[in-house]
Amino acid sequence: MNDARPRRAVFITPHYWASHRRGGVHWIADAFRRAGWEIVFLTSGMSWPLWIRRKDWRLRYPVREEANRVVRSRDGVLSFVWVTPWHPATLPAGWMNRLSSPLFRLYARFPLGDAEPLVRGADLLVFESSPALLLFDRFRALAPAARTVYRISDDLRLLDYHPVVVEAEAVTIDRFGLLSIPSHYVFQQHQHRTAARFHPQGVRREIFDDDDSPSPYGKGVNAVFVGNSHFDHDFLDRASRLAPDWTFHIIGPIPGLPERANVVAYGEMAFERTVPYLKYADIGLNIRSRHPAAECLAESLKVMQYTYCRLPIVAGEHLRTVFDHVAYYKPGDDTSIRAALDAARAYDRARIDTRAVRTWDEIARDMAAGVGLPLEAP
Repeated sequence: MNDARPRRAVFITPHYWASHRRGGVHWIADAFRRAGWEIVFLTSGMSWPLWIRRKDWRLRYPVREEANRVVRSRDGVLSFVWVTPWHPATLPAGWMNRLSSPLFRLYARFPLGDAEPLVRGADLLVFESSPALLLFDRFRALAPAARTVYRISDDLRLLDYHPVVVEAEAVTIDRFGLLSIPSHYVFQQHQHRTAARFHPQGVRREIFDDDDSPSPYGKGVNAVFVGNSHFDHDFLDRASRLAPDWTFHIIGPIPGLPERANVVAYGEMAFERTVPYLKYADIGLNIRSRHPAAECLAESLKVMQYTYCRLPIVAGEHLRTVFDHVAYYKPGDDTSIRAALDAARAYDRARIDTRAVRTWDEIARDMAAGVGLPLEAP
């Protein structure tokens, strides 16, 4: 009889495990869980001032009730919401960021409570691009034998993090056993590092294949956007005017949408509910506004899901990818936007090769192998 405990992976991330927003880190953790690993999902970047500001999207979940205690979810994941007196947050002025830096560097010293023994028993530590990077030295001291992965989900410039977070990345990046990078744009910045590997966003193919929901759409051309940040409002305003026979379906917490009959807003939606909206759409929209490092969104999780559903994609010209089924527009230019809409509509969907879309199990297996561990349980 094998009494050995399962391997344990600790994911240190700004995400909350039970959130409707399913980021790549959720799917990777789930792939490790299904392979027999014990998963600890540690939500960082939460502090009491957030309850005063009331602007953080995570506050709609029971993070306050779960603060600083281990909660076992129905699927067996151990969730820990680490709430501290303060956390490294970008302040309104540069001089304020400079003055606060010595204080914010002390972030990792706050008590971990019941999470500390879980970290001590870790076989794998997966850090996401976030203030969690300040915890690297402390977690390495707690679990010196654990393998380490930096999942660079985003370019820190896009997220406008406090300078101490950028500093922490610079100090720790070459000390990770593996840099797992889902964006070609970001990978090009780090490909000179020996630990860098390109691990794209994946798809749980069976969720789409097994879904038998009816189409939620009516007649005509239906274009869908699913997301929550850096939305190109100007594109939607122009496109909905230029293509009155199209219907633009916007899924996500996007305020300020144009009030037109062919623009339908759904707000935030649990992932499972979005599946038929993706499967039965005609066009996928990757319409992100220009921001520093916005290019890392060119191959986002939704782009991979659009691709698996064989949707031609419309995207800004600053979001170029390796895919042929993307039609690009110049932001702010009616002629270019109209041409991109027409090109996407005319694209032969049968030409979209879904074999390029990898599963999360494959991504998790590559990640584990990258630090010398098998994915499958012993």
